[in-house]
Amino acid sequence: MWQESKIQIADNIAPLSCAVTPAHPWVYGLGQSADSGGYLSPHNALGYLAKKLATSGASGDVIVLMIAENTHDAFIQGLNSLATVFPAPAFTQVSRMAKAAAELSTVKMQLPAKVAYALPAAAPLSVSTNRAAVNAQRVAAAQLATAVNTGTAGLQKQVTEFVQARAAQLASVSQAFDNLKGASAKVWAFTHSGNYVTGATELLKNIPQTTAVHTAAMMFTGDSLADLEKMLHEPDRVTRS
Repeated sequence: MWQESKIQIADNIAPLSCAVTPAHPWVYGLGQSADSGGYLSPHNALGYLAKKLATSGASGDVIVLMIAENTHDAFIQGLNSLATVFPAPAFTQVSRMAKAAAELSTVKMQLPAKVAYALPAAAPLSVSTNRAAVNAQRVAAAQLATAVNTGTAGLQKQVTEFVQARAAQLASVSQAFDNLKGASAKVWAFTHSGNYVTGATELLKNIPQTTAVHTAAMMFTGDSLADLEKMLHEPDRVTRS
């Protein structure tokens, strides 16, 4: 069933294997893409996902996360918030596309005329042979530095520096994880466990935000999505352990 949820990183999450199906305005043949943005209703987005689900003939867990808004600004804000907590490729991709569409309509009339025969802007040159040569030089330099510092004092200094760097890195990782756990985002969430055909029917019941014109959804299917479900929180919800 559908719930307005808060998604947040949970403790003790195990690696997860599942199928992911996106539905957004830039899926071929699904939505409408225009200079002012991408348009797709929740009904059409979920209808697309329901067909995918019903034709699979399988069973298991289903979770759908959806952002649906009436204005382009609110849509981008919702996508940005969700992508910060849960940067799944489909949501980050849609966020970039939505931003690009908004910026295009603003700046396309402000672009200066191109000068004929002008040189392109400078950019880093990267070719495979060049990269290989640079990497080889770096390795040689590192080997030389190691050979020079083979004395006892040098080795002790290297070990001390390694221990300090490792401790700093672990502290940074721990702090980053604590910061991540403190972040959250609002999302419409659908959960189902069992036959996928039944899940497809339930997915289309009581669709939220039916008048929205900007929609992005992602459907997860697999044998067990309990660890993903741990990230969804509502006052009256009991998540599975």
